[in-house]
Amino acid sequence: MKLIPLPAFTDNYIWLLHDDHHALVVDPGDSKVVLAWLEQNPQVHLDTILVTHHHADHTGGLADVCALTGALVYGPALEVMPVACTGVQQGDRLSWHGMAWEVIDVPGHTAGHIAFWGTPAQQDPVLFCGDTLFSAGCGRLFEGTPAQMLDSLDRLSRLPSHTRVCPAHEYTLSNLKFALTIDPENAALHTHQRICAELRQEQRPTVPVRLSTELAINPFLRSRSKAVSAAVKQHDATALDDVSTFAALRIWKNEFK
Repeated sequence: MKLIPLPAFTDNYIWLLHDDHHALVVDPGDSKVVLAWLEQNPQVHLDTILVTHHHADHTGGLADVCALTGALVYGPALEVMPVACTGVQQGDRLSWHGMAWEVIDVPGHTAGHIAFWGTPAQQDPVLFCGDTLFSAGCGRLFEGTPAQMLDSLDRLSRLPSHTRVCPAHEYTLSNLKFALTIDPENAALHTHQRICAELRQEQRPTVPVRLSTELAINPFLRSRSKAVSAAVKQHDATALDDVSTFAALRIWKNEFK
């Protein structure tokens, strides 16, 4: 299986997975990007679309892509999609050309946000997490609560550590700037920042990224760690327990320049 991040808009990635014959895409917010790739690769048929949540930059291209390919759409059971869609939720399993997929509920960014965890044969697993988990960051809380987002990130943290995390945005450098403010003594953070800075200088994506790396550098996955929780408590005295610490961390990131 070949995994490709298709750049869209200013900083979106539309993920495409294919085996030289069949393809699926994730969150096709911009139909032009997807259709251009298919035109350049006429031997590959797009037959499946996975959608993580309802925001327009993830769903805006659905109608055109479906009309031109006839692809089946799987999306969050608790959210409204702009096209006919099979709703899926926590515990549902899908099969795509022999590849198994598990659906994970990850509310927080939106109320019905889901993620897809798949296991390609003889390759590391892949996680399509939309706007829930970013490299060195997490999504804003537009519809969910801090408790929901913390629980969602905990759920993703328990996946196998060699999972390839595939977020929907290129936010890594700005997230790392914040993470280094929170956790300046973290050597893994400094190493990853150097690697990502070089990648972006070459106009290359910083993702996918191993979950093991995120567990070492991402303050939102490490909000209970001594270093991160101490920094948050010093910044905001209302951070008294796990949830309030996470909430204060997310507010701090919202306001960070």
